[in-house]
Amino acid sequence: MTQQPGGPYQPSRREVLRPAEYVGGAAIAAIFVGVITLAGTRDWTITLIGAGAVFIVVLVVLALLQMAVKPDASERAELDQAEAERPERLEPRDPDTPPVE
Repeated sequence: MTQQPGGPYQPSRREVLRPAEYVGGAAIAAIFVGVITLAGTRDWTITLIGAGAVFIVVLVVLALLQMAVKPDASERAELDQAEAERPERLEPRDPDTPPVE
C-alpha cells in the first residue's frame, strides 16, 4: 500500500501491530519466568509476583529502547506533518517585561 503524496498518513499493518508485539514479548518472558518459578517453589503467590514483575520490567525496557531509536524518513515526515497541522503556540512571555498596551 503506497502513500499518496498529499494525502493523510495511513500506518501500515506492521506499525499498527508493533505495540502488540511488545506486549506479547513481555508476556512470553513473564510466562517463562512463571513456569520456572512455579516448578522451583510450588508457590502460586511467588509465581504471580515474579511473573508480574518480569512482565512490567520487560515492557518498560522495550518501551525505553524503542524511544532510543531514531525515526526513519516516513516517521519524520509524519511528525513534520502533525506539527504543521497543529495551531501555533504562543511564545512564553517573560513575567518581568511590562505588559503591552
